[in-house]
Amino acid sequence: MASVRDPEATKARIFEAAAAEFARHGIAGARIDRIAAEAKANKQLIYAYFGNKAELFSKVLGTRLTDLAAAVPVDPDDMDGWVDRLLDYHAAHPELVRLLFWEGMEYGSAELPDEAARQDHYARKIAAIEDGQARGVITDAIPAGHLLILLTALTNWMTVVPQTRRILAGTQDTDHDRLRASIKEAARRLIAC
Repeated sequence: MASVRDPEATKARIFEAAAAEFARHGIAGARIDRIAAEAKANKQLIYAYFGNKAELFSKVLGTRLTDLAAAVPVDPDDMDGWVDRLLDYHAAHPELVRLLFWEGMEYGSAELPDEAARQDHYARKIAAIEDGQARGVITDAIPAGHLLILLTALTNWMTVVPQTRRILAGTQDTDHDRLRASIKEAARRLIAC
């Protein structure tokens, strides 16, 4: 009996294999042959479905950012809860922060292949913070975009450098809980009116 081809399942396997490969090795270090082997697909299908390696990376990261935005929307009326949810999300999906760091190492401050989409992505988050500023629930002493950078840095960094987190904050659950409380307190102070 011949096997039935399922293009959508193949695309999904390629996508997940690519996400793992890029998180591990970055754009330059990732290998299409390893992605194909992990996805049990041939290399030609990867190029047919996703384009070249840079385009595949861009699609993986763009999708992961969209997933984050849907799962953890900025809530100017509950920034404390947003920080909690963001910390939880990054703990459950550390590959997202790794992908962002690899992208930064590859592109630096140069324009990204999907720059317009990324600007739209962040514009929605900035608009939510600006709404909170206009209503007086978030300080307007710091521009909304700057606040977003500061708040995401606070919540991302311990996922990016777990070794530094371990050295500076400790390894016990109580140490982790205290660091989380400190991050939330720092975020509260940043946004306080």
